[in-house]
Amino acid sequence: MLTGVMYALLAGLMWGLIFVGPLIVPDYPAAMQSTGRYLALGFIAIPLAWFGRQRLRQLKREDWFTALKLSTVGNLIYYVCLASAIQRIGAPISTMIIGTLPVVIPVFANLLYSKRDGKLPWHRLAPALVIIALGLAMVNTAELRTGQLDFSWWRYLSGIGLAFISVACWAWYALRNACWLRENPDKNPLMWATAQGLAILPFSLLGYIAVCLWMSQTNSDFTLPFGPRPAVFLTLMLAIALFCSWLGALCWNIASQRLPTVIVGPLIVFETLAGLAYTFMLRHSWPPLLTLLGIICLAAGVVMAVLTRPQKTTLATTVVTTDK
Repeated sequence: MLTGVMYALLAGLMWGLIFVGPLIVPDYPAAMQSTGRYLALGFIAIPLAWFGRQRLRQLKREDWFTALKLSTVGNLIYYVCLASAIQRIGAPISTMIIGTLPVVIPVFANLLYSKRDGKLPWHRLAPALVIIALGLAMVNTAELRTGQLDFSWWRYLSGIGLAFISVACWAWYALRNACWLRENPDKNPLMWATAQGLAILPFSLLGYIAVCLWMSQTNSDFTLPFGPRPAVFLTLMLAIALFCSWLGALCWNIASQRLPTVIVGPLIVFETLAGLAYTFMLRHSWPPLLTLLGIICLAAGVVMAVLTRPQKTTLATTVVTTDK
């Protein structure tokens, strides 16, 4: 349990970088940032795949198809929508919406996977979820008070919609990825992270080429293929690909194998906390009191959720007994 929580924490520290990436290169389209990030991930995965080729051969065709679906929905589409939302409505509102994941994931995990992992009684799960939601509301209320936003109904509504699509994409990814890992305990999490990087490589390459072709037709002032700040862009894409996409996914895969899905869900709150910390570091300022209170609520809610053990249902107990 403790090891799984620590790996989830490391994943959150890695994933928090995604909230500051679009702020560093706001002049780059979100589609270019997303395809560039996963193109870099694919190239990083190639040498890793060579050294782990024996394990990769264990994957069946259905496993590769699952890896492709997970990478496309939970990585490529998710990051396009998130980066677009941050550019439209800013990081605070986007963080507020993405921050609902610690509430969304365990609720659906409790509904979908209670027969396998055991079920947390709603009266025991609800207090932790309420405290997490309260903490997220506090943090993002404080952020919105200090944010500067050029308001436009179209940009605002489209940004809200894109942020909610990001939530849906990553919630599905987290649940489906955890399900596959727990159904395949003999598969190495490092190998699975590498497989997802390889699966998305051809699609991210085609996507990046398509974005460049589109940019050449719509924005002749934009320098191609790496934009007006190629050194910054390439360094950022490589860093996000290495730390967020590959290392973060590896740590999350290990956590998903060690923890029940209904418990690993709330631990995604570490991503929100890390994103806030990095944002304030980028601003060179301390968080206000309301943000600090929200962080305390977030941490308390996560601890409550982790300490709450799921109860095996009658069907799950029968299945375990039969397997033995």
